[in-house]
Amino acid sequence: MKRTPEPELMDAPDQARAYAEADFKEPNRLFVNLFLELAIDTNVRNLIDLGCGPGDICIRLAGKLPGCRVVGLDAGPNMLSLAHTAVKQADLEARIELVLARLPDQTPEQRFDAVVSNSLLHHLPDPMVLWQSIRRLAAPGCRVQVMDLHRPDSPSAVETIVDAHAADAPEVLRTDFRNSLHAAYTSKEVLAQIEAAGLSELNLSRPSDRHWMVQGRLD
Repeated sequence: MKRTPEPELMDAPDQARAYAEADFKEPNRLFVNLFLELAIDTNVRNLIDLGCGPGDICIRLAGKLPGCRVVGLDAGPNMLSLAHTAVKQADLEARIELVLARLPDQTPEQRFDAVVSNSLLHHLPDPMVLWQSIRRLAAPGCRVQVMDLHRPDSPSAVETIVDAHAADAPEVLRTDFRNSLHAAYTSKEVLAQIEAAGLSELNLSRPSDRHWMVQGRLD
């Protein structure tokens, strides 16, 4: 199935609210658990989440890494407003900094012990922007973890996944999910991207029926 791009920002108030209220506990828990395995022998003092959305992964990681300062970066003001509310409710304002910024030009100047990103790549007009930003933000020994949707082979396969994982979701969320699957990259395409970015030390896996994941350490 040919890739169909979607808008870089999906930040209309109804989209942001539907996304924040959706049940992403399963993939977000998977993401955090796999990162903890990746960083088990590492003292992660600072971490940046690229495309943090409403902040759930930032909050989960901060809870599991009590000595870590977390920066959540997102280009959507409505998403980030929801993230601010969630961080405040979690009483983590002292440890989670939320930044309104767009890749690649508005990233922090500092380098991080860990760089993570979930479901951002398929939104970017140029996928290399993410991989180049990771290279720029990574300190020596940085742990990297990126997860995103895997584009199915056919429109019928897209509908099967939408029905399996968003059957009871609001229609705005089902539509966004469908569009995201059409806009996603295949694992083969992602492997070519990380090789072109000089990140061949990262490894790719398929942790679920609808995701690929890239992980590793950058020296």
